[in-house]
Amino acid sequence: MSYDMDIWFSENHTDNVKMNIRVDKQLCSVQSEYQRIDVFQSPEFGRFLTSDGDVIFSEADEFIYNEMVTHVPMAVHPNVKKVLIIGGGDGGVAREFTAYPEIEEIDVVEPDEEFVEVCRKYFPEAAKGFEDKRVQVIYQDGLRFLRGRKNEYDIIINDSTDPLGHTEGLFTKEFYGSCFKALKDDGIMVYQHGSPFFDEDEDAFRSMHRKVYRSFPISRVYQAHIPTCPSGYWMFGFASKKYHPTQDFDPKRWKKRNIKTWYYTPNLHFGAFMLPRYVQDLLEEEENS
Repeated sequence: MSYDMDIWFSENHTDNVKMNIRVDKQLCSVQSEYQRIDVFQSPEFGRFLTSDGDVIFSEADEFIYNEMVTHVPMAVHPNVKKVLIIGGGDGGVAREFTAYPEIEEIDVVEPDEEFVEVCRKYFPEAAKGFEDKRVQVIYQDGLRFLRGRKNEYDIIINDSTDPLGHTEGLFTKEFYGSCFKALKDDGIMVYQHGSPFFDEDEDAFRSMHRKVYRSFPISRVYQAHIPTCPSGYWMFGFASKKYHPTQDFDPKRWKKRNIKTWYYTPNLHFGAFMLPRYVQDLLEEEENS
């Protein structure tokens, strides 16, 4: 007798909304000091990784996230030598930065060594970012690493997973203040801003913008479509000491680099900052509060 197994992975996006992904098999399950890490093989998204039951990225859509946190600030800042990625244990963001020859140093600060090892084994296409000699991985808490650092980085990417759990300290006022100090006078910070669509995510979205808006002279939010994220709609924050994300954007200079992308384009760069009315309203309410 033969039969087909019908296995589905479920993630609650809210108490009333679930995302289900058909799974061929589970490839890995590890309980690290910080989180439970699982890797699944699926027909639609290829391999995908979950942390404590939430999808972090998949082979099919990781390029969107990684390109949007990297190329947006790189197309604005004219002279990047040193980059800090907080989180980034899969290597995907580091991989995108290695496309720029002028960058001299890329520090990846990730507390969870097992997360990195799982990604090296199951997601070599992302983890190849670690192989570049300019990339160094530092196994430490991001907030602790930043304390006392001043005027050191041109770009900081906060690539941590979620404002709850072991990364909670990376979404506080102290953290954004530490990023501000660690950046050079014309530095840029880009961070995950979550999704404002579902009601239960709105408070975290508002709170994050309020903190960053008060910490940096220039603070803007931009968007991307990422299928495995809640509501498929994801936002990023662009916080800067000097450069404006669209007024100081140089599409000609970026195009000359001939970097191959699957999602990011100079036209999309402008479009990503053109937000729906309901999002604009939320942000303006926090700016004026």
